[in-house]
This record gives sequence, C-alpha cells and structure tokens, in this order.
Amino acid sequence: MKKPGSFVAGLFCANGVMIRPHSLPHRGFFMIYYFCTCFFADGWEVFVNGLILLAAVVILVCLLLNKVAVKLGMPMLLAFILLGMLFGTDGLFKIPFDNFELAEKICSFALIFIMFYGGFGTNWNAARPVALKSVLLSTLGVLLTALLTGLFCFFVLHFAFWESMLVGAVVSSTDAASVFSILRSKRLNLKDNTASMLELESGSNDPCSYMLTAIILSVMSGQVSGGELIWMIAAQFLLGALGGVLVAWVSGWVLDHVHFPTDGFDTIFVFSMALISYAGASALGGNGYLSAYIAGILLGNRSFQNKKAMIHFFDGLTGLMQMLIFFLLGLLSFPSQLPKVALSGLAISLFLTFVGRPLAVFTVLSPFRCPLNQKLLVSWAGLRGAASIVFAIMATVHPAYMKQDVFHIVFFIVLFSIALQGTLLSPVAQMLNTIDQNSDIMKTFSDYSEELPVQYLGLTVQSPHPWVGKKVREIELLPNLLLVLLVRNNEQVVPTGETVIQNGDEVILSALSSGNEAKGCLIERTVGRESTWCDKPLSEIRPGENKLVVLIRRGSQLILPDGSTVIREGDVLVLSRS
Repeated sequence: MKKPGSFVAGLFCANGVMIRPHSLPHRGFFMIYYFCTCFFADGWEVFVNGLILLAAVVILVCLLLNKVAVKLGMPMLLAFILLGMLFGTDGLFKIPFDNFELAEKICSFALIFIMFYGGFGTNWNAARPVALKSVLLSTLGVLLTALLTGLFCFFVLHFAFWESMLVGAVVSSTDAASVFSILRSKRLNLKDNTASMLELESGSNDPCSYMLTAIILSVMSGQVSGGELIWMIAAQFLLGALGGVLVAWVSGWVLDHVHFPTDGFDTIFVFSMALISYAGASALGGNGYLSAYIAGILLGNRSFQNKKAMIHFFDGLTGLMQMLIFFLLGLLSFPSQLPKVALSGLAISLFLTFVGRPLAVFTVLSPFRCPLNQKLLVSWAGLRGAASIVFAIMATVHPAYMKQDVFHIVFFIVLFSIALQGTLLSPVAQMLNTIDQNSDIMKTFSDYSEELPVQYLGLTVQSPHPWVGKKVREIELLPNLLLVLLVRNNEQVVPTGETVIQNGDEVILSALSSGNEAKGCLIERTVGRESTWCDKPLSEIRPGENKLVVLIRRGSQLILPDGSTVIREGDVLVLSRS
C-alpha cells in the first residue's frame, strides 16, 4: 500500500506541474488540501476542479484587464504577461510552473490559430497593391533582421556565434496578434495602404522566423548536413505552401457543395481544417505555420455562407489563444532572473528597435520609393510577441547546448517591445502624419462587409400570391427595395429580370438599414478609369456567375441600383454572391 504522502506527491505532479508545499502562500491551505486528498476518494476530482476553477478565474481576469488596458492606453497583451508573472513562482500566488516541454506544446498549438486567423482576417483586395512589399518584408526583411541582430549579439555582447544567430532568428518576426489588436482597437486608419502592409507582413513572417530557428537549432545540435539543410529549406517552403493551397481548395469545395445539417458544424469543419493544414504539412517536413497562414488567407477571401459567424468564432478563439500564450510566458518567467539578462536584453531591444528593424525596412522598401514617414512607421511597428515566445520556448527544450538564458532574454525583449512600441504606436503614427481620416481600417480585414448598412428580408411565395408565375422585372417593389436571391428546392438562384418566380420559392429582398444585422455574403469592387463598366447602365454589365450588384457607394452617397443605374468612375460596387 502506498503512503498517503506518495499519493499527494503524484497528485501534485499531474501534467508535469509540480506544486511544492513550501512554495504555497499559506501552509494552512496546503495542510487542508493534503488532508482532503489523503482521506477522501474524490481527491483527484478536487484537484481537477481546482485547476478548472483557476483557468476560469484567469480568463475572467484577462477579460477584465482587457477593458482596463484599453482605457489606460496600455497594450492588453502586456497586461496578460503581468498577470502571468503575478501567478508565477516569483509572484504573489507562487505557482511554480516550469514545465517548458508542456508549455511548448500548448503554445505551438495556440499559434496555429493565430497564424490561421492572421490570414483568414486579411482582405486580399486591400492587401494586393502592397503584397510584394509585404512578402519581401516577411522574407528578406526577416533574414536581414535576424542577421543584423545576430551579428550585434556576437560582436558587441560576445555571445557564441550560433547562439547569437539563434537569438536573432527568434526575435526576427513581428507579432500579428499584437499588430492586429492595436490597429483594430485604436482604429488606426493609415495612409498609403500601410495598415494592409503591416497586417500582411506580420501575418506571414512567422513561418520564415520559425524556419530560421529550426535550422539554427539543427546546426547547433549537429543533426543536419549541407545537403539535408538545402532540402529542409526547400521542403519548408514548397510543402508548406502546397499544403495550405490544398487544404484551402478542399475546404472551399466542401463549404460550397456540402450542406451541414446543424448550425455551427461548418465552423467546426473549418476549425479542423486549420489543424490539418498545420499537421499535414509538418508531417511531410513542410512549414506547418506557413501552410496554416496560406490556408487562412485563401479561405478567408472566399464568399460562403455563415462566414460572419465563423469570423466571430475565430476572432474570439484567437483572443483566447493570445491570453493563453502571454499568460504562460509570464507564468514561466522568473522575474528574479531578469536582472541577470537586463543589460543584454535592453541592448538587444534598443538595437532591434532603433537599428536592426529600421535598416531591414529601409533596405527592402527604398527601391519602391516609399515615403519616409511610411518607412519610419513600419520600422516602429515591428512588435515582438507570441511567435517569439513560442520559438524561445522551442529553443529552451531543444537538446542543443546554450550558455545564454535565451528564454529570459526574449522575455525581456517582448516585454520591452510591447510596452514601448505598442503603447506609442498610435502617437508615433500621428507624429509622422500617417493617419488618414478618410479611410476605414476595417476595410483591410476580410470582415469589412459587416460594416455595410444592408439588411436582408426573406419571405416564402405560395399560391395564390400575385408574384407566382411572374418574371422578376414584372414585379413592382417599394422604393429602395431589391430582389437579390431566390431559394428554390434548397438551392440558391441569383435572379435576373427574366427569372420566373415559382410556387414555394423563398424570396430574399435587400434594403438599406440603419443597423448592422443580417449582412449576407458581400464583396466589394472599385470601378477604375480603365474599367469596361464605366458609363454603362447596370443592365449591360455581367458581374459574373451568381453575383449581383446590390449597392453602389458613390462618395458619401449610397445607391440601391436597378437596371437603368449608370456606373461611374470611382464607384464602389457591393456585390452579393450566393
């Protein structure tokens, strides 16, 4: 028979989390807990319930801190880190969590959804004009940042060469979650498509940073040869990209052709495909994060049913994943260790913020003749965050030998970056005169259509309704009301003037609304000077299969069109797609 003490010891080591009696704030609590677990059969249940309660409390406190952080102008992610430090070994509650292996698995899982939603929420139409700049920033820019930072660590701080390169690789990418949250919360409407450039860059540069980190760790441990290294680089990019494209195509086909019998099952399906995009590519030796991002951006820029609910789900899920990663970062950290790395961490942070990142940005953007204020703002917006944390934990659990405390160095850098750059991003944007008062930052995200004042109304037409047997053009509707869709035998039909309404058809009508309800699947297209649609009535335009122009934005004017409406240069056409 086991001693009671051995049972408690095993209980307190669950999931690799070791809770030591002497580390608890109140020993009386530990004695009570010891008694309960020794003499009651449900001791394990008590422990599990305690963990669930702790998780719930942490999430609720994070939500509260989010509200407080917004009012104080402090980045919410900084608040999550501080909360984790409060619960950690050196904090008030003294939870001695130091299982880096478990944390690495949890954070890697969480990063999948941050990467996927980084692509899913990006509006490709808004990002297309700056796509080349963003891709160069996320590849060449990352390489330059990693190299410059690594050389600084080697020559100035006298780190070992490969450890220097490792630190550079880990902190070389910018944080999509941090950039997205600040742009959205502050409603930073930026000139010259700068917001789209930052979003596309920050969402796509993590895979490159991950690849650099993995390669350097492999070199440090002597696991790869020259030929294997070349294959690793090629496989990371090719298989990662191919996996993302394949998953997006399959997902799009299923969403277009398969009807899920229960509401919400399509969201669960996309959730699972996000996991497949990462796991499938990783299993084949590709870059799983690149695959997840590409799958997200391709799928997020398609039109399909229930996309609104899906966006809300992944927005909330990503927020939860951010809370988890940054809380774990604080929980894993030992603030008492920070003075030991403070000088090196501060030196790297200052170099990265004022030298390394700006040099990389200016090198990449100068050939495009970008305005000076844009280059300065992009340089300042290089926040470090979730990805750097995950990669630092990955380096910590790797068998490669390291003299430096890479985790706490990166912890210091992330803390510095979020506190300084995140807090001052909005004032710096104003100081550099990069704020555009006439634009809307929400247009750079794929859920832009949710801001349109369009409302749908559905009704079933049954005999002896006067519309039965009539063509759409023969029906007299109220002003500012448009018939945009028919549902016939569970199939959607985009009507024309010659479409005959049949008995049992469900008719969908569109009208302007002062609210934001029931927006449907909407896409936007701007009519340029060279467009063949210019100065033509809508009746002569063929917008494409299953597409219908339901709204025209002309300056500040909103127009519900009919066949005689003439399209003008600069018109923003809002199209409905089944």
